[in-house]
Amino acid sequence: MKTFLIAALSADGFIAKDSGHLADWTSKEDKKFFLEITKKVGVIIMGQNTYETIGKPLPDRLNIVYSYDKKYEGVEVTQKNPKELLEDLEKRGYREVVIGGGSQIYTMFMEKGLVDTLYLSVEPVIFGKGLTLFNKELDIKLELEKELKLGEKTILLEYTVIH
Repeated sequence: MKTFLIAALSADGFIAKDSGHLADWTSKEDKKFFLEITKKVGVIIMGQNTYETIGKPLPDRLNIVYSYDKKYEGVEVTQKNPKELLEDLEKRGYREVVIGGGSQIYTMFMEKGLVDTLYLSVEPVIFGKGLTLFNKELDIKLELEKELKLGEKTILLEYTVIH
């Protein structure tokens, strides 16, 4: 199973100002990239807060939301550990997944060694404080595969996780 982590970062390294911060601060080029890769892959996994900032299922993809107490229409809700979830998806015929946020979900998959590629869009904004990409200390090495200018102001960095 090929697992992609995709996130937009402020220039000072934050994914959002707080857990309720909408993703409306990212560029249209970042949104286009996100749409293309998640539709191509076909599965997006996210946490409850991330889903609630989006507010509805993303069309033409299997939406999986980690939640202990909520049910959402049009999405699959799970509490499975990341390895179990990926094994289940593989049995169902999926070969790739996107991890779409937030910090807690990114951390769960990274600390289990289940992420293969990171796509990080760096946007020209500064928050000063906010949510970091990961919420625990990690010691993971990456290899830069590509850097791509998504638009006039946004850079996409593609990293491979060294397992």
